[in-house]
Amino acid sequence: MRTNMSKKVAVIVLAAGKSTRMKSDIPKVLYPICGRPMMEYVTDAIEDIKPQKIIAVLGYKHAEVKKHLPSGIKMVLQRKLLGTADAVKTGLRALGDFQGAVLILYGDTPLLKAATIKELLKRHIQNNSDATLLTARMESPGGYGRVLRDSYGSISGIIEDKDADDFQKEIKEINTGIVCFDKKALALALKGVRPNNKKKEYYLTDTVGIIYRKGGLVYNLAIPDAREAMGVNSRPDLARANRMMQSRLNEEIMRSGVTIVNPDTTVVEYGVTIGQGTVIYPFTVIERDVKIGKHCKLGPFAHLRPGTRLADRVAIGNFAEVSRSAIAGNTLMKHFGYIGDSRLGREVNIGAGTVTANFDGSRKYLTVIKDKAFIGSDTVLIAPLKVGRGAKTGAGSVVTKNTSVRDYDVVAGIPAKVIKKSGKRK
Repeated sequence: MRTNMSKKVAVIVLAAGKSTRMKSDIPKVLYPICGRPMMEYVTDAIEDIKPQKIIAVLGYKHAEVKKHLPSGIKMVLQRKLLGTADAVKTGLRALGDFQGAVLILYGDTPLLKAATIKELLKRHIQNNSDATLLTARMESPGGYGRVLRDSYGSISGIIEDKDADDFQKEIKEINTGIVCFDKKALALALKGVRPNNKKKEYYLTDTVGIIYRKGGLVYNLAIPDAREAMGVNSRPDLARANRMMQSRLNEEIMRSGVTIVNPDTTVVEYGVTIGQGTVIYPFTVIERDVKIGKHCKLGPFAHLRPGTRLADRVAIGNFAEVSRSAIAGNTLMKHFGYIGDSRLGREVNIGAGTVTANFDGSRKYLTVIKDKAFIGSDTVLIAPLKVGRGAKTGAGSVVTKNTSVRDYDVVAGIPAKVIKKSGKRK
């Protein structure tokens, strides 16, 4: 971006708002989309365009939000939430003597793509415009500001939905809120914004009409799908954004050589890595911080929780859950059960109904199962314990804590006792 465009670019991210419509005390921009705070998708897109300066305007619970900002982003505080125009004024002051294009983004638009941002900046700079809006067409645009045009087709302003008359409500071209300004034009227009609404807030959209009336140039870039610029303002919005982001992530995973049998019923959170040849069956949930090797088989109805590491050719089957555990290659857990805080070796067989009882009410303990061990159905392994190489447990056994089953021994019962010692042990 920087090498192809002569004009400097700064970004102001507005992320000061509360979660009023979410009915929550969590800052809106920290709500997770596919296991990741939504604002982090926005900052990723910003860093991809490599602007000269990035300012994040924070407000509600700013200390919590700041923890999720990359080091290259400067935080400024909007002490009173007086609307988007006031927030942008706060950001402009932080830009100091910067001159160039100022891109206004929002921390609650996680679906916005870096490619779209680049195209908007390119359009703005090539046209040498004072403002360039990101717009879209919607058949049912209720709730969105409408783009107003004069008799020549030029953009002359934006009217908010609640202020629009019946004729204006019929307009299908909507304002996404994302806009690129020339800094001088923006600063001048902000001086003319007045709080002309019941909330006494200053709206950034008013600057478009001000720039037009002063003879400035206002252009737009239309995106084919308005949902890309959708702001997440409510729980239904959050659900819609999750579905769209999950679809993107699943498609990316499949393009890398992974089979997802039914993407519509499969949840794979952001940051999961999966090796080629792996097959994921329906209704499987894979949370963040999970790494999966090649040629694994997962599900249906499997649940892999954070901290799970699967090597190549591991099978985790129906109604099986794995958490904070490392499982070596060719190990099988084909049926329902729970493995938590465990280290499993190669070619281990975990029988149906097996449970690692890793929590005693105050802390969690480690279970170690070595190569080629065979864990019988409905075995309960009470951690901490160790099951040796090639050892076996009988069906329904309860192996008590601090037990160390020696290599190739067979144990069974409640509590499990050695019923067979193996001559293989040295």
